[in-house]
Amino acid sequence: MPNTNTTKMALAESLKKLMLTKKLEKITINDLAADCGISRIAFYYHFKDIYDLVEWVCVEDGKKALQDKKTYDTWQEGMSQIFEAVLENKPFILNVYRSIGREKIEGYLYKFTYDLLKDVVEEKCRGIELAEGDKAFIADFYKYGFVGIMLDWIGHEMKEDHEEIVEKMSVMLHGNFARAIRNFEKVEAQN
Repeated sequence: MPNTNTTKMALAESLKKLMLTKKLEKITINDLAADCGISRIAFYYHFKDIYDLVEWVCVEDGKKALQDKKTYDTWQEGMSQIFEAVLENKPFILNVYRSIGREKIEGYLYKFTYDLLKDVVEEKCRGIELAEGDKAFIADFYKYGFVGIMLDWIGHEMKEDHEEIVEKMSVMLHGNFARAIRNFEKVEAQN
């Protein structure tokens, strides 16, 4: 049997291929196993069910899109790459969005968006004493905004230009990470 990552990637590609012609809820583990040339048991060795595979695909695609774009200077490029990855997988993403709903997609997006933002906040906090809970709050605040914007874009069939969306986010955030950190620092100093 091939190594774990190779099998997971094969299952991911099979899922995406099958979702071009079938709704997610109509795809069976037998369909995936047959398409990959593996047994059902091999599927269960890697994933507990199809939704576990869907989550893995979304998170892995998000990680690939971000790669080393987790700094203040590169976050805009990272967000653009997330939008591009979603657009490249449009049939898959829309099928998942319609099949399992906004809440699940939201959870997948939160996972890698938070990582991006947490790294940006950590970078902007270098040399500043700020409670970990405050750093997490700042990252969460922006995470909810980013994910909400992306979900609206997905919900509207990805028709709006994603580069324009990312540019608007950049305008909104210019200097705001640093300002938020300074504001929290002032509050902590007063306490």
